[in-house]
Amino acid sequence: MDYSFTKFLNLISAVFLIFSLAACGNGQNGNVTDDPRSTHSVDGKKTYKDLVVGYSQIGAESEWRTGNTASIKEAAEKLGVELIFDDAQQKQENQIKAIRSFIAQQVDVIGVSPLTESGWDSVFQEAKDAGIPIILVDRRAAVPEDLYTSYLGSDFYEEGRRAARVMVDLLDGKGNIVELVGTVGSAPAIDRYAGFREVIKDYPDMKIIASATGDFTRAKGKEVMEAFLQLHGDEIDALYAHNDDMAIGAIKAIEEYGLRPGVDIKIVSIDAIRDAFQAMIDGKLNATVECNPLLGPQFLELALKVVNGEGAPKWIPSEEHIYFPENAREILPTRKY
Repeated sequence: MDYSFTKFLNLISAVFLIFSLAACGNGQNGNVTDDPRSTHSVDGKKTYKDLVVGYSQIGAESEWRTGNTASIKEAAEKLGVELIFDDAQQKQENQIKAIRSFIAQQVDVIGVSPLTESGWDSVFQEAKDAGIPIILVDRRAAVPEDLYTSYLGSDFYEEGRRAARVMVDLLDGKGNIVELVGTVGSAPAIDRYAGFREVIKDYPDMKIIASATGDFTRAKGKEVMEAFLQLHGDEIDALYAHNDDMAIGAIKAIEEYGLRPGVDIKIVSIDAIRDAFQAMIDGKLNATVECNPLLGPQFLELALKVVNGEGAPKWIPSEEHIYFPENAREILPTRKY
């Protein structure tokens, strides 16, 4: 073969090899690739399929909480997020242990619904030192603001105020009220307690004659309401419950005592779960103030923004309403929790 022609073929082969290697290099560095397993966008930022999220949930103490958990899990599955989920079974020490486990696993972001407001400084500092942002979901924690990125959830104080305004209307500004308080030390219990009182202080003929924790559960709500009825009997004009589950437990106690819930004892509660709408349809509950648990999509959207270095407000409030018996039958089929 002619030497010049052989040299020309070798040159063509070398050029082809260089372009082939360059193309492979582009696929490996994540800038240009057709690999369907690629998890990075063109600009190098993470996508949902990159995201590894650790989530510490309080437990399953109420229908609200189970709805909240379902929302987070369903959103993660739909978006392709790797979710490491832990149920603390109503124990703060389990939540702290879970957060430390998330840190050891080097997750991208940690979500937590704190059981109580206090006791988080040390473990949150550990997360910060590891460079892992924390997002508070549903409940706040009493820590310096630099220890968490954002709080996504309700205005519990305003929920208490709304419940009080409804109660004022129901009682025409006069009556004896008993109160079922949520988990002691938790953000919703603290704020729903204070918000309610901030309104009724302007109505001297409205008095809270008994207040005790029902721990946000139906069983404890029934138990405590039974005690209220034994102590105060027919003196009780109304019940204010910090969540619907306690109110539903209390309804059973009132019926067993021989009184008519919603009639003899007016009842206002918070959360707006499906069972509360059924209780309103049945004439046993007078109003429920919404506290939206369906935070999964919003939480994961926020998590992705935080991991990619985008700005996030310190507090992202939920949009919520007050519901009454007259619309309960129409609205019930639309409720997702």
